[in-house]
Amino acid sequence: MTAVRPDLTIEQNWQAYSEEDHAIWRLLFERQQRLLVGRACREYLEGLGGLGVAADGIPDFRRLNDILDEATGWQIVAVPGLVPDDVFFAHLARRRFPSTCFIRRRDQLDYLQEPDVFHDICGHVPLLMNPVFADYLQAYGKGGLKALGLGHLQRLARLYWYTVEFGLIGTEEGLRIYGSGILSSAGESVYSLDDPRPRRLRFDLRRIMRTRYRIDAYQQLYFVIDDFQELFDATRPDFAPIYREVATLPDLEPTGRLDQDREFVPWCGKKIGPEKKLGQKKNWATHQRGPSLGRKRLEDVRQDHNR
Repeated sequence: MTAVRPDLTIEQNWQAYSEEDHAIWRLLFERQQRLLVGRACREYLEGLGGLGVAADGIPDFRRLNDILDEATGWQIVAVPGLVPDDVFFAHLARRRFPSTCFIRRRDQLDYLQEPDVFHDICGHVPLLMNPVFADYLQAYGKGGLKALGLGHLQRLARLYWYTVEFGLIGTEEGLRIYGSGILSSAGESVYSLDDPRPRRLRFDLRRIMRTRYRIDAYQQLYFVIDDFQELFDATRPDFAPIYREVATLPDLEPTGRLDQDREFVPWCGKKIGPEKKLGQKKNWATHQRGPSLGRKRLEDVRQDHNR
């Protein structure tokens, strides 16, 4: 049995993966890479390429860590699964990303209730090669430790859900995916950009902290950022007064609407991806109207937020 250290990390034990494990990785990787062309954001694709993550099998964390450390000072630490909130946040605050080691079975290719190594490494880690996003995730970890003491962890968990897990980004090439929950899901990679049913709102920190989310179906609501600097800047203020302000307001369901909601509107009536018109400046916004998600098992967090 793999020994668990005091900080709840373990050895990845890469040599213990079976041929079947690597075959499932290849199947997932090849399927998702076909889907993500023209859908994933540029920063994600650059990070994936820079890390050398490919279809040839589950990566060795030690090799990835050499590249990550040189790029942004981050490291991947293997964890056995369920990690308490304080441990998860402490790792992020030290630029250490907790990743599970197991990989799903063939009968779980399309839906898994907890993060596996494919979700963590293919979904989360590539963006840690981007300096701004890497700083944002570290700031989130520091904010999580503070939120624990203030009793507002649920509101901060919503920020993680609607950005790190299910975030979209507006680019000059069109709407793109950066959330790992979408990037590692074959179905939601298509649904999040092409389906007309979900709403897509401009990023709004207070709106996000008030908004519940669904875990038993594709998202009904996505928030769109302009760039990763917007995310990092959102973590700069002291959240304590924001928590107090939001605590006086009712929570919102994903289908809820506010007069001040800012809808994301695509250019030229195309599907969802906004295309920049010739001679027009970028202006996508219209004013028409966790428990740590991290290494807590997704079903645990999802149950908390569906109450």
